[in-house]
Amino acid sequence: MKILISSMLVLAGITAQAQFHSGGVKPVITKSIGASFQKFDGLNARVAGLPQFEQLKEHTATLGLGWMKENKRVISAGGITVGSSMSGDKDEKSSTIRYIGVNADLGYDVIPSDRVILYPLVGLGFQGYQAIFYKDNSAVAFNDVLTSPTVQNNIQSVRFNNSFFVYRAGVGFHLKSPKNAANTIGLQAGYTGSFKDKNWRSNENQALANPPKDGVGQFFVSLVLTSAPWMSK
Repeated sequence: MKILISSMLVLAGITAQAQFHSGGVKPVITKSIGASFQKFDGLNARVAGLPQFEQLKEHTATLGLGWMKENKRVISAGGITVGSSMSGDKDEKSSTIRYIGVNADLGYDVIPSDRVILYPLVGLGFQGYQAIFYKDNSAVAFNDVLTSPTVQNNIQSVRFNNSFFVYRAGVGFHLKSPKNAANTIGLQAGYTGSFKDKNWRSNENQALANPPKDGVGQFFVSLVLTSAPWMSK
């Protein structure tokens, strides 16, 4: 929850800054759907020797919401993205990784065209992750769970948190609608990396002894739609 609140505050600040420096050029709203690909080798290595747990998947589905502005071919953008591997089935042994992130990017349109936008981009951001491991509890008796606090604790999922400041680099491509230049459809693809590896923490974000350490090394691709803000339609 703290990560979510912090992310929303950062996004609000980025959006307000963009509006303040808009210079008469109004930003458009961006909506995206896509996928990202990330290995957490440190955490998976610890899980590999424990048969009651399943290792994390390498892929996540993503949804994003943000803004983008083009002024004299310079592109500025920001947004919030949520991702989930959607692989955690609570009824059986499984795992899931999910994250939320905010980002601010800069790019430059390399094609002077009224119909096409092609731009390399670089940016900075913050991403917070939660890894969840579910055990197979189908052989645990109902009455044991009902009467034993020890059994109750043993059947609970295990959760770890991590967070990273990240850099981003990639490329974007958009086709503009001939009727309204604010409406575009396009693709973004690139790489997100962390500045350093970080220790995994407990679900309450407490430090643990001898924790595994991971960093972000994430490839992403997204289908991106833009439209004018509702108040300007």
